[in-house]
Amino acid sequence: MPHSSFSIPHSAFHLGLIGYPLGHSLSPKIHTAALKACGLQGDYSLFPIHPDDKQGLQDLLNRVRAGEIHGLNITIPHKQNVIELMDELTPTAKAIGAVNTIYLRDGKLVGDNTDALGFLADLKKFIRNRELGIGNGESALVLGAGGSARAVVYALLNDGWNITLSARRIEQAQQLANSFSNDEIKITTFTDLRPSTFDLLVNTTPIGMTPNIDQSPLPENISLSKQTMIYDLVYNPRETKLVKDARAQGLNATTGLGMLIEQAALAFQLWTGHTPPREILQTATDN
Repeated sequence: MPHSSFSIPHSAFHLGLIGYPLGHSLSPKIHTAALKACGLQGDYSLFPIHPDDKQGLQDLLNRVRAGEIHGLNITIPHKQNVIELMDELTPTAKAIGAVNTIYLRDGKLVGDNTDALGFLADLKKFIRNRELGIGNGESALVLGAGGSARAVVYALLNDGWNITLSARRIEQAQQLANSFSNDEIKITTFTDLRPSTFDLLVNTTPIGMTPNIDQSPLPENISLSKQTMIYDLVYNPRETKLVKDARAQGLNATTGLGMLIEQAALAFQLWTGHTPPREILQTATDN
């Protein structure tokens, strides 16, 4: 669990995000607002590194080792391929098998993951706000089997949900399920989807993300039950086709903007020891 018991004596925090592409990232707005709200000097930069540019990745991580950069977020497609470059993984990152936050501790490059806690915090807020009466032991369908899916599955498993995993590549879904050593995770293909039987559907795929805003991870002919809650990790556009279609059917649906804010706040806390107010970060994404 991130803590704020330490204070890092930096005159200015140099933070940033590794991923590819990064054109639509809201992270600079969120972290710039966090720095300002906490009265800290610093900046947040984007580091677009091509999936094949291993040297570029290594060079950037060396800047963290040298103390030039004080914290990095990691997004698609690097959440898993940075693992081999870490000196140490937190228990959470190790269990998930993906890294979204990097920092230096005692001279060691540490890979952490705030996605799972961020997702769960926002999901609980969403359920509470809608008074949906969904609790532990309910059923969830997770679409996708990449780094984000790993964090979502980890969070839901720890919260007592029954999980069915669906991915285009069945072997990738099987591999994810096996990595959690959990026989209870069911696997299904996209073609065999029956989402109407679930309490929660979580999309962890990039389908529907800008610029492909007319796409949805659910085939047209699939019906959803009124009790199924939709959580789409995609937050750009602000209302994805999946969320729009679900709301048109009278369902409760949300994008992953809340998760983005939560995981960012948790990462910021790890880097700086300061807890930024969530509502200020939310406002920053609206501008």
